[in-house]
Amino acid sequence: MIFIGLGANLPTETYGPPRAALGAALEALQGQGPVIRQHSPWYESAPVPVSDQPWYVNGVCRIETTLTAQQLVALLLDLETRFGRLRSVQNAPRILDMDLLAYNDLVLAGSDPSALSVPHPRMYGRAFVILPLADIAPDWVDPVSGKAICDLRAALPEDQQTRPMADAHGLFGTEWPGQAGE
Repeated sequence: MIFIGLGANLPTETYGPPRAALGAALEALQGQGPVIRQHSPWYESAPVPVSDQPWYVNGVCRIETTLTAQQLVALLLDLETRFGRLRSVQNAPRILDMDLLAYNDLVLAGSDPSALSVPHPRMYGRAFVILPLADIAPDWVDPVSGKAICDLRAALPEDQQTRPMADAHGLFGTEWPGQAGE
């Protein structure tokens, strides 16, 4: 199974509030070939590390694609740029963040910070990733540690503030109506 993590905490002029932009991003991703098979509920999450930024909206989706992991990451980075993400400092607020969390049982450990690492090395211990991943893949097992998602969820730090959001009844549970106005 291939999982993508999504997050945003800044509105966009084109797509509106963060959750609407995430719906538009999923629609754009699907328009490039990957098929979204499942998406988690959306979560509001305090920034990690703690800061005075606005809270994030986060979620996870399961996709199917013929793209390699490297091609998929290139597509995700391109979508972030097309949506207006500007990379400045680490942990800066963002219009759109899309990360490859896991690509089937593939394990890649990049030797330098710019190299691709799969599963995503910073997903562990982050409630805004583990909780939505557990919602859609309760049987997922981390190919690196061999730990089940329920064990990763049980080991989450208690100080992270994360809460589920009500479905917004738009595309992918967001406020985004979709290009067809669905």
